[in-house]
Formats: sequence, C-alpha cells, structure tokens
Amino acid sequence: MRTGNTEWRWVQRFAQQFALNGLKAGDECVILSESDSRPELVATSILAAEFLGARPFEVVMRTPANGGPVALRSTGTSLALKGHAGAVAAVSSVPLVIDVTVEGLLHSRELRDILGAGTSVFMISNEHPEIFERLPHDEDMARRVAKSHDVLRSSTVMRATSDIGTDIHVELADAFTAGSTGVIQGPGEIAHWPGGLVLAFPARHRVNGQIVLAPGDINITFKHYVQDPITLTIEDDFVVAIEGNGYQAEMLKSYMSAFDADAYATSHIGWGMNPAARWDYLELYDRSQFNGTEARAFEGNFMYSTGANENAERFSVCHFDIPMRECSVFLDDHQVVDRGRLVGVAAGEEM
Repeated sequence: MRTGNTEWRWVQRFAQQFALNGLKAGDECVILSESDSRPELVATSILAAEFLGARPFEVVMRTPANGGPVALRSTGTSLALKGHAGAVAAVSSVPLVIDVTVEGLLHSRELRDILGAGTSVFMISNEHPEIFERLPHDEDMARRVAKSHDVLRSSTVMRATSDIGTDIHVELADAFTAGSTGVIQGPGEIAHWPGGLVLAFPARHRVNGQIVLAPGDINITFKHYVQDPITLTIEDDFVVAIEGNGYQAEMLKSYMSAFDADAYATSHIGWGMNPAARWDYLELYDRSQFNGTEARAFEGNFMYSTGANENAERFSVCHFDIPMRECSVFLDDHQVVDRGRLVGVAAGEEM
C-alpha cells in the first residue's frame, strides 16, 4: 500500500460518502487539516469534493508541539485549532467542514462553537484509505442504529456484563447520546467515518461498577490486543483502581498517571453495529496506518472509554477507547448485545 498520493478508487469512494452527507455541486466546504495530517486523506478529500462540483477551500493549521511527558494517540481531540478565532470563524463560515486533522474534532474545545454556528462536521478518521474501501455505507445498519439510538434515548439505565467479570451500571439521565452511521443527521451535527456506533456520554455522577478487559479486547490508544485480564474499578465515574498481571496493566497505569484526574473519568459508553468492520484487522496494518475507528465499530462490541466528556465538562487529552468482545448490553430491560452478538432492536427486531 503506497502513501503520500491518492487513487481514483479512493476519490470515488470519498465522493460517494460526501454525497450521502449532502455535499453537491456549488456547495462551499472547508477541508480542515494540519501539517501532520495524512496526505492521502487531504488529497482524496479535495479531489472528491471537486468531483462532485463543490467549491472546497483549505484551512491548514500547524500541528502544535507536544509539550507533555507522553505521546498522544487516538484522542479524538485535535489541538491544531488552538482556539484561533480566525480559523474557527473560517471553518464556521460554510455549511460543511470535512475534518482530516490527525485526531479529529470530536472532543475538541472548538467543536461546540463550530456546530453552534450551524456548520456540520464530517470527521474522517486517520486511517489508511483502503479501510474506507472495505466499509461502504450500509442502509440496513443505518436503520438499526437509528432505532437503537431511539431506545437508548428513552432508557434510564445501561448495564453491561461479561462472563469474565464486567458489570458496569450507567444512569442515563441527562446523558448526551448519539448514533453514528457515517452520515450527518442535519445542520450543526457531527458524524465520523467509518460509522456504526451507538453511544452515551453520561452526565456527572452516573457511572459505577467494574470493567474486566479480556484477552483479545482492544486497547485502541496503544493499538494492541489485551493479552491478560485487566480489571478497572469505577466509582462515581472515575477509574479508581487498575489491576492485572503482566506488562499491559502496568503500561496502562503508567501512561494514565502522566495526566490529571479527568484522564480517569468515564468518557462514553456504547456498542458497535457495523457488520463490515473487523475485530481482527489490527495485525494486518502497520500502527501508523490506522487509528482504530474500525475497531470501535465492529458488530457486537461493547466499548468503554475514559477521558474527554464534554457533557460532563471534562476535556482531558488522555483518551482510551476499549472495545470488548463477548459482553452483554442492556437498556433497562431490553437487551441489545448478547455475549458479543447483536439482539433485539440492534439486530433489527421490533420492540
């Protein structure tokens, strides 16, 4: 797989996805990137927008220096805008921003102002373009995600369990919820691509229980599969203990200790619904070639995340997304995942 250029097949695929998100001839849009952005994604996005007859212009920010003690990966929090009023005004001046920053705007401080201006954000995950070839838009998935999101919004409690020991309880009052399909739902909304997730960002003081990471679960920040069980104890939203044998538990403790207290807080919780996304793909790419969104979306995973949660007014740049296999997920009394298999409304069944 080559890097640093684009391919016609990628341009076609991106154009299809942009059209699904409402981009059409004559529309102005911003391609937002930074100096460290993946060149293939920038070039492909520009050409795809032009292919549709749209009128793109670029906003290119300088990737800021990392002044912290550790590397930042898979945060969903681009720091490239740096609160720059002129840049925020520029990207907020058009109906659509195509976001190809390295980490994306999903958890960035500037996102609220951008969406508040009525601008929508289409966030392209920092993946090798081949990954997007394998994940076409799925109308059936979109329908099931929408119905699952409706159930999530009307539920009071999410609970997830596993045979290895996970038992987490999330009160959904005042939660911000989302169903991601890779398609923006309307003005002032954000979608990320690839899609296929249903998520809740809990309000403060809503999450308690235990997460047990099993062998084969995925630590996206470290881009590796868990080898030995790791237990996270969560009290009043925060991870208060990390226990396990082996170096991976020690790595997790060591890395998180480099940040402030909000690094240990619950970010978002949900499950994956994309049947085209693969759990087993990490070994087939170099680490620099993927950012883990496919892993977040694979069908039947339960994902627990730590760090940034705008709904709870937390903006930590330490962020762990951990999709887990073979868990069961319940919304009140309705089950949506049974030991890693979609059931109920998530599987297309009627309520």
